[in-house]
Order: sequence, then structure tokens, then C-alpha cells
Amino acid sequence: MLFPAWETFYEIVGSASGALAGLMFVVIALVADAHGASESQLEAFGTPTVIHFGAALLLSALSAAPWPGLTSFRAALALYGATGFAYMVLVVRRTRRLTEYAAVFEDWLFHAALPLTAYFGVLIAAAGIRRATTLSLFAVGSAALLLLFIGIHNAWDTVTYILVSRWQARRRSPDRHRESHDDAREERPL
Repeated sequence: MLFPAWETFYEIVGSASGALAGLMFVVIALVADAHGASESQLEAFGTPTVIHFGAALLLSALSAAPWPGLTSFRAALALYGATGFAYMVLVVRRTRRLTEYAAVFEDWLFHAALPLTAYFGVLIAAAGIRRATTLSLFAVGSAALLLLFIGIHNAWDTVTYILVSRWQARRRSPDRHRESHDDAREERPL
């Protein structure tokens, strides 16, 4: 490992990211069960959240890997940053094309601006790691942590959106909800 002082940091961020990426599959299952969630909404909001958790995990693994030297680590960071940035450009385009949901400021902040900043920060860190190693390492660590927190926020946002949508649907059709609840009660064995 090129930077052993960062090992514990990346173990924590990587482990949390991996675990939360797994939990996102549960969230996606909830979205699939929710009425009104479209494929384009998943592409704009759900999939990028899983990608950000995976990206934080990957960045942690890259930073903790036993690189033979700084040049190979720098190349890996540059490729990571460029790929992440290009993916975010695609996500922004998908979000702008949404017709069934109009993204609000918070959506643009957490689903576009902050992830773009994280990936761009890794690109800048890759370019400057030879001259300003400590500053660049903090930029990479900040990007990993930022992607983790973006993922947490976006996953929570998705779950609360689903819950509120379901609550509103139940309020609009209380008779239908009562009937399905009564049917379920009748089917239960005594």
C-alpha cells in the first residue's frame, strides 16, 4: 500500500459503501413494487445511487491497493475520475429528459452537482498527486466520503418518496385500501 496511514479510512468507507450498495437492492425492489415508478426514473435516480456506492467502494479499493508506484495509482485515479464524470454527464441528460417528474433543486444538488464534483475532484487529484501528494490524498478521500454520503442521502430520499407516494395513494382511495385490508384479514387462518 502506497499510503498506509489511509488504510483504516478506506476500510471503513469501502465496507460501508459495499453494505449500503447491497441494501439499495432492497430499495430498488420497493421502487419496483411502488406504482408509478418508471424505468426512466430508475435510470435517473436509482441506478446512479447504486453506482455511487459502488464507486466509493472502488475508490477505496484503488486507494488501498498495493500499487507498484505512484504512476500506476495516478493513472487509475485519472481513469476512475474521467469515467465517473462521463457517467454523470449521462445521468444529467437522463434527468433532463424526465417527463413524469420534474427534478427540484435538491435533486440537482445530490444527483448531479455533488457527484460531478466528487468525480472531478478525483481527476484533479490524479493530475496533482506528484506535486501536492497530501492535498491530493485528502481530495481522493473526500471524494470517497462524499460519494458515500450522496448515496445515503439519495437512498433515503428514494425510500421517503416511495412512502409518501403510498400514503397519498391510500388517502385518495381509502375504500380500496380498507377492502384490501379486509380481504387480507379474511384470508388469515384463525
